[in-house]
Amino acid sequence: MLRRLAPRPSPTFGLILGLVITLAAVVAYSGYITRQISGLREMQNNLVARNRKDSLQLLRIQNDLNSLGLGMRDMLDSEERYPLTAWSAQFQRIREDLDDALRLEEQVAAARPTPEQRQYLGNSMSQFWDAVERTFALAQSGKEKEAREQIRLSLQARQASLSNAVARLLVQNNESEEQAAQSISQIYDRVQHQVYLFLTATLIAIALTSLYLIRSNRQLFARLAMLSEQRSDLAQKLISTQESTLRYISRELHDEFGQILTAIGAMLHRAEKHLPPGTPTMTELHEVREVTQSTLDKVRSLSQALHPVMLDESGLESTLDWYLPTIERQAGVRISYEKSGAPFAVDGSAAVHIYRVVQEALNNVTRHSGAKQAWVRLRFQTQTLELEIEDHGKGFMPGQNRQGIGLVAMRERAEILGGTITFTRPSEGGTLVRLRVPKGTKELHAG
Repeated sequence: MLRRLAPRPSPTFGLILGLVITLAAVVAYSGYITRQISGLREMQNNLVARNRKDSLQLLRIQNDLNSLGLGMRDMLDSEERYPLTAWSAQFQRIREDLDDALRLEEQVAAARPTPEQRQYLGNSMSQFWDAVERTFALAQSGKEKEAREQIRLSLQARQASLSNAVARLLVQNNESEEQAAQSISQIYDRVQHQVYLFLTATLIAIALTSLYLIRSNRQLFARLAMLSEQRSDLAQKLISTQESTLRYISRELHDEFGQILTAIGAMLHRAEKHLPPGTPTMTELHEVREVTQSTLDKVRSLSQALHPVMLDESGLESTLDWYLPTIERQAGVRISYEKSGAPFAVDGSAAVHIYRVVQEALNNVTRHSGAKQAWVRLRFQTQTLELEIEDHGKGFMPGQNRQGIGLVAMRERAEILGGTITFTRPSEGGTLVRLRVPKGTKELHAG
């Protein structure tokens, strides 16, 4: 009895859900990584550009302060023939360049000075220029000795203090650049770590989805195998039932109806003996007896077609020797029958299944192929029995349904026998049916 399979949910929803989650994770993480990289690129661009510009301006300021220091050294040189006021224009140009450099440096400074640092630098720069103006004012009034004393005691100290302040800003700028580089390195490390985590999570998700898919496929193939086994069992039971039914009908036709018709024929023959020859009743009885004999022949022929008694009594080889000439006369198709190899006994259910394959194949030839000739080849080989039925008719047309009940029945019979059956198209056209049955099959043995 076939066991009904309980319906199981389709794995499609789980697979789609896993795919959606994986894709969503990929998209979300891709967006996150994109933002991180964009921010990192922006930070790098800003820091590099600002540090470069800031360093250039600080170096410019430092260069201007060094120029002032050199100028004051020359002003204090006792061998210098020029008056101190001759350096007024040079100091003015340096002052303008310093003011411009300080303004630009304040705009691009990557490491912003504290308000105290900015106030100190501004106050120191103002005090320095105030002292410069007083020095040049003394020189213009003819007090060059006092002016030089002012340079020696005040201006040089203020210039040194400004140089130190600018040097500290350069150091601070370098420290800021190092901190930025460290932050960028940390971001890279964090992103790399998260990439590894994401790849691990993605691989785990893929592995889980694959395991689920494998499990679902195994369950599906197991169910298909079970259904195939049940279908094969059902087909075998149907074929067995069909053969039992045909055998029963054949026996009933041969035994019951055959005996009845034989008895009727005998009774009519006896009745003819009691009538004078040539009478109308005698003629009618003779006609009835001929009809009865014709009916008996048809019943016997139908009985043999349903299930040849020869299969049970003489085996496959003798049955084919009888059947092929019979179907040749009935269908009007010339059949070439070839046997080769050392014959061995084929009887019982194996003979029935092989005979039915021949019967079904020749029915297809006579009904569908349109061929006027067919070839049947029976080969007794060492390990197998091979049967071929070939015709050069229409064959299987492209797109034609090959799953007719006859073809399905032939395949099932081949499976029952543990053999194989193929349907091919020979080079001349038409159809070639080839059945191979292993010699180890039950009821297929050496004689």
